Amino acid sequence: MDRNSFGEVLSPLSTEMAKSGRKQSSQKRVSILTSLDDSIGSMTPRGQMIPRTPSSLFRQPFTALSRSSLKQTDISTILGAAGKSPLILQNSGLLGNQSMLDESNWTAMLSPQQTGMFANLDLTEDVTTSAVLLREDDPGEAATMSMYSDFLQSFLKHTSTTIFDLVDEYESICNNQVNILGKIVYRATPGQQKFSKTASVLWLLKQEMVTWRLLSSLYRDRIQSALEDETAFDITVLNASEKTSVDNLFQKDALVRQSQLVVDWLESIAKDEIGNFSDNIEFYAKSVYWENTLHILKQRQLSTYIGSSRPLVTELDPDAPIRQKLPLDDLDREDDARLLKYLFTLIRAGMTDEAQRLCKRCGQAWRAATLEGWKLYHDPNINGVGNEVQPVEGNPYRCIWKICCWRMAEEEQFNRYERAIYAALSGNLKQLLPVCDTWEDTVWAYFRVMVDTLVEQEIRTSVVTTEEVEELPREYLETNWTTERVFEELQATDKKRVIEENQEHYRVIQKFIILGDVDGLMEEFSRWLSKDRSVLPGHLLRFMTHLILFFRTLGLQTKEEVSVEVLKTYIQRMISEKHTDLIAFYVSHLPPELAVVQYALFLEDVTESDQRHHCLELAKEAGLDVAAITKTVVENIRKKDAGDFSHHDHMLDTGTTEADRLKIDVIDWLVFDPAQRAEALKQSNAIMRKFLASKKHEAAKDVFVKIPQDSIAEIYNQWEEQGIEASLPAEDDNAIREHLCIRAYLEAHEIFNKWFQHMNSAPQKPPLLPQASFTEKVAHEHKEKKYEVDYGIWKSFLDGLTSDVKEKMYNVLLFVDGGWMVDVREDAEEDPERTHQMILLRKLCLPMMCFLLHTVLHSTGQYQECLRLADMVASERHKLYSVFSKEELRKFLQKLRESSLMLLDQDLDPLGYEIQS
Repeated sequence: MDRNSFGEVLSPLSTEMAKSGRKQSSQKRVSILTSLDDSIGSMTPRGQMIPRTPSSLFRQPFTALSRSSLKQTDISTILGAAGKSPLILQNSGLLGNQSMLDESNWTAMLSPQQTGMFANLDLTEDVTTSAVLLREDDPGEAATMSMYSDFLQSFLKHTSTTIFDLVDEYESICNNQVNILGKIVYRATPGQQKFSKTASVLWLLKQEMVTWRLLSSLYRDRIQSALEDETAFDITVLNASEKTSVDNLFQKDALVRQSQLVVDWLESIAKDEIGNFSDNIEFYAKSVYWENTLHILKQRQLSTYIGSSRPLVTELDPDAPIRQKLPLDDLDREDDARLLKYLFTLIRAGMTDEAQRLCKRCGQAWRAATLEGWKLYHDPNINGVGNEVQPVEGNPYRCIWKICCWRMAEEEQFNRYERAIYAALSGNLKQLLPVCDTWEDTVWAYFRVMVDTLVEQEIRTSVVTTEEVEELPREYLETNWTTERVFEELQATDKKRVIEENQEHYRVIQKFIILGDVDGLMEEFSRWLSKDRSVLPGHLLRFMTHLILFFRTLGLQTKEEVSVEVLKTYIQRMISEKHTDLIAFYVSHLPPELAVVQYALFLEDVTESDQRHHCLELAKEAGLDVAAITKTVVENIRKKDAGDFSHHDHMLDTGTTEADRLKIDVIDWLVFDPAQRAEALKQSNAIMRKFLASKKHEAAKDVFVKIPQDSIAEIYNQWEEQGIEASLPAEDDNAIREHLCIRAYLEAHEIFNKWFQHMNSAPQKPPLLPQASFTEKVAHEHKEKKYEVDYGIWKSFLDGLTSDVKEKMYNVLLFVDGGWMVDVREDAEEDPERTHQMILLRKLCLPMMCFLLHTVLHSTGQYQECLRLADMVASERHKLYSVFSKEELRKFLQKLRESSLMLLDQDLDPLGYEIQS
């Protein structure tokens, strides 16, 4: 293309103008939606990777494969099954030689798919699900509850070698939920609280979806860059064209490459939403532009014209309104304003080719041509490769075109969106920002201009040119752009909406992902958690958790304490929302000791036996230390409401409370696994010690029966199976002995209760009424005989119970090998609390047992044996006297005195022996 032909492309096309003059439109409005109904369709689905869009200036489709071709590096194990990083999909691109004005594929390029948050609503679908969800108090939360398990299942399906496939799956899950919520919001009644809740969840998930998209795009490139030798890109190319220079720049410069990825990402988001904007755009879908003005001008040439005579342009070339400083017809100005706004929206969405086609359809082919000049020039014939002449690509007068675009952006007489269009094409940030009202628009403007500037600087330094051209402004060419500077400028903006969006959670996350500042992101996480973690949405916590797992999988360093706090917070949320099956997995990613504590806290509230077993199985599958967890659960429960041991001399047996029942049932955690029988004994002993001290004998008995009867044999069998010839560990040996001590005490107490109950249920001798009749006397004789029989039975049973009680109580008082609640093995690890409790229990229980035994003996007339108790208490072998307080000894001696008096009443001496005459 020579200079003259380039000028012709940028001028109004006379042919189109001639056609416009001959065609007069009817004055009926035609909606753009009508022409686009068949069209907004082949847009990029949300879950698909971002292509290098036509608006991505100065660069052809750039894939990881093209970068890798310079150095053979097998990165398939890192980047997934495809063997390459799909940074961008191939398309005709910015540097292709296909004409952008070709209208043949218009319908194919635009069809109603993925056109925005609410546009993708197939009203013919079954709406039962959304109707049911609308009955929920919070339809958004109800509809998205499955996402928690979906994310976990996705994570478990993938390995570290397919981490980016996992991220793509995350995005797909979010996309599916966004579609579902879009239908719910569409059917909800505006103004209802549930509507606002659902819309809030929808916005949150949409932000999460695009954040996963950004993460995948940037970190594919970063990981691949880390694997490749950057020096491989330092290649000097003689006679480099603009296109070749920019290709090399994108190969070697990560800043340019990743900044363009950010631009592509932001354009893909806008592309998803483009359908919403188009719904309200109406203008003529005719090949004639400014037809209303043309119609009025033609009418004024007629002698019969009686309409308005206000001044209008008299010529219809594109520059006429500016040159003549006269207006168009009002309807044409409105059409132009709407068209320009929509064109900018298409360019903002990276759809420059669609913008050109739309210009041509609306009779403004000249405007389509102005959008064509960005293409980088490249003449493959200069280096003489091959014998055939290759077609030349791009615009040899791109510099002139760019300066013209810059000046048009600066021209205040133009529409603000028209200026913004050419500002975007020329990198004029100052004129582009006024139409950028949101965070995404503003970041897009900065990064697009940054890429434009860096590319232009590269061209100016590496492409040799003999022509002197007018320079672009110095502040544009000499700006030292960095990603950090972009966000510093963003913080300093005066736009209220952008300032507010800067503080939103996902905007902060996106910022740090773009910066590659993992530590900064972790600090933000920490600040959010410390402020009020309870108000953080569950879906945000899920994202934060899986983002940390993503970083860990890539081997990136995250602040351990912050990562742990995020995981803990998410685990607590899972517990509170009853996601039982998910908890074990996330707990397994905590440090081992903390994992035990966290899972134990969760298990404390699991009470059903089947559910307990299920939770332990999940813990085992997740690789958690089940033995340590169950031990911790039991210790946590038994130490709750722990009071001091107290003397229960005057206490009555107390009932079992709800708190006691929790302590009783917690032992079940330790009996699922036979390998934990020794621990079950130790923990049950500790619980029973507390119950015995509180005189809760029934509660202690309930704990005791929780322990399987074969536990002691099981402990010995497991020890023998290890093939160790030495005796059991001292701790296990002492636990077994303590278990037997408690059993002896509980048996003695139980049999005493039976004896006491039987003792106080003796049959009563029937009384004989005075002056009884003969009949009454006969009846009385029969009652006496029955009484004598009943008494004999009662007495016989009492004697048996008395014998049993004596045996059981002596078993406690004279417990073998050192006494009751005394350890035999002294080589065990010290446990001061246990030792203290056992000593105290001896002082609490043994004197009471002596008193009870004396009661049995004294009540059954065995007075002499009562006195023998003094010998037993005073014995140096058993040293029972040492557990008595002075008051208890005084009381015990008083009891013995009563027995002695009974012996004296039987004409025996005080010790029960016959008196020698």
